[in-house]
Amino acid sequence: MKKVKIGIPKGSLQKKTIEVFAKAGFNIYANSRSYFPSIDDSQLQPVLVRAQDMSRYVEEGVLDCGITGEDWILENNSKVLRLSELMYAKRTSNPVRWVVAVSQDSKIKKINQLKGKRVATELVRYTKRFFKTKKINLEVEFSWGATEVKVKSGLVDAIVELTETGQSLRANGLKEIETICESVTKFIANKSSYKDEEKKKKIDDLLLLLEAALEARDKVGLKLNVREKDIDKIISLLPALKKPTISSLALKNWVACEVILEEKDVRKIIPLLKDNGAQGIIEYPLNKVLY
Repeated sequence: MKKVKIGIPKGSLQKKTIEVFAKAGFNIYANSRSYFPSIDDSQLQPVLVRAQDMSRYVEEGVLDCGITGEDWILENNSKVLRLSELMYAKRTSNPVRWVVAVSQDSKIKKINQLKGKRVATELVRYTKRFFKTKKINLEVEFSWGATEVKVKSGLVDAIVELTETGQSLRANGLKEIETICESVTKFIANKSSYKDEEKKKKIDDLLLLLEAALEARDKVGLKLNVREKDIDKIISLLPALKKPTISSLALKNWVACEVILEEKDVRKIIPLLKDNGAQGIIEYPLNKVLY
């Protein structure tokens, strides 16, 4: 049995990744002093790797697959298979963006005004390629942390920084003038590993369960009993993913109804169901949802 080496992102995505794996049925036990956590699946071999380096190791075949951001795939210009977007953040959230930002009192309003200027960022290689495609010659320097301060202190003319709402940039006296890329969490695979039938099967099965666990987030199941004469009225109240499941009960003229719905809708729906004749209402959590 071939083992699949999978990269688990070390750092900000680590906790969320381990939580999603647990929901999918895989328990990862990570020790802060080790880069090789254990997992309750003999065919998987997890390795903790910085998200910034993940795509490079997957491309080289050191890892068969891994989880990282689209931004770091672009930064490394990696030739990997992007198998899926793993929506760790809620679908209603703003996308994570890398933006060009300058001081709020700067006369620079467009990126072409940065010609000959100095820009600081952690996303160095992609930033250089971005400005090259725009035919804007400037200096791009690496910055590890506290990048916003470099503009305020006059060390650089602009920064390329990660943001979601822009609130942190504004709080630091900066303004956005351009978005250079957006990023979401990606499940990636090595091309050669994915051609191996045994490894491909394991990767596909794992990804299926991870996606199902993420799809179940913020959803619940609802069971209730309804008189047959009231079922159409009850169904009209249910914002279900698909048509609810209806089954007969031993009690004459009654049926059982089961649906999946967004958890945020439950507090509005249950009183309406009760008012319209539903009884025996049960709400239960979901670990996975497969379409």
